[in-house]
Amino acid sequence: MEKQVAMAAYLLALILIWTGLGEGLVVPSCDQHMFDSNVHGLCLPDFNRSMETSGYQVRCPWPVAKRVYNTLKYCVDHWANRSWCKGRGFLVDEIFLDIHHTYFSRCNDQIRDPPLTSLIMLIVPGIIATLFLPLLCVHLTTWDTEMPSTLGL
Repeated sequence: MEKQVAMAAYLLALILIWTGLGEGLVVPSCDQHMFDSNVHGLCLPDFNRSMETSGYQVRCPWPVAKRVYNTLKYCVDHWANRSWCKGRGFLVDEIFLDIHHTYFSRCNDQIRDPPLTSLIMLIVPGIIATLFLPLLCVHLTTWDTEMPSTLGL
């Protein structure tokens, strides 16, 4: 059975290659030069100019820089798709790691655990539901069976 499936796959591949239909199924290789030149020439300069006025050296610029950051992300993703580099070689990840290292290194100080009252308000309903729902289900499923015995029938 496995040999028949493998032979069918080989035959289908040969037909697609022979007829030329297989060319549309081949993914082009990543054009890293196109990606780098457009990202470094079009996307990053605008972002860098915006970040220079944000005071990132003194404090975390995140709430103010969110719009510009999203524009940069859209631009980088656009050129990653156009150059067929999306998901290949971590090119996009390297750009954003450099940006975070440069501009958002002071943002680590703002990460804190929520207050205890908020944690309790989030956790307690789940605990109550976990304990209460089985009791409610047992009560509802046995309620009809207990009724005749309590009436003395």
